[in-house]
Parts: sequence; structure tokens; C-alpha cells
Amino acid sequence: MAQFDLYRNSRENVSVFPYLLDVTHEINTISKLRVVVPLCNDSYNIAHLNPIFEIDGEKLYMSTMDIAGIPATMLGDAIDNLENRRTEIVDALDFLVNGF
Repeated sequence: MAQFDLYRNSRENVSVFPYLLDVTHEINTISKLRVVVPLCNDSYNIAHLNPIFEIDGEKLYMSTMDIAGIPATMLGDAIDNLENRRTEIVDALDFLVNGF
């Protein structure tokens, strides 16, 4: 599991959040939890808080306010990695915590 790996959501809320973005840094090898941010197709899209990604031709928003910790075993296999969007992802998390 790598930071910014993207997973298909296999939980009951898949219609609202079809993908989960793992934002946990690789240094965290002790915990069996991963911190994920869901991607959704409908969002209030606050600048800097909800970056937009195109996944399989669909425009999806990072729903930063819905960040959560889930057991790593619930993620399955990664389907992509969004490391190339690192700056936008980290900026959204910073904006959530620091407001700037």
C-alpha cells in the first residue's frame, strides 16, 4: 500500500463514494488502519478543499470533509496511484486542518 493509492469502494456507500484515496504515509507501518478520503461525483466544491480528478472518464471530487480511518483489509487492490496530484491532495488536507 502506497500513499495516494486509489481503490474501488466495496462498502455499502459505493453509489455515493465510488473510490477511496489512501492518504496515509508509508512511514505508518504499525497501524492496521489507513486514512482515506472518498471521491464522489457530487460535491460543494470549495476551492482548495475539493480537488477534481478524472477517473475512468468520470469527473470526481475529493470529498476531504469525509476523511476517515478504515481497516487496511477493506481496501483490496489499488487500481491507480495519484502521486502526480500530490500537491493538490496535500493542499486540500492542509486547508481542512489549517484553513489556508
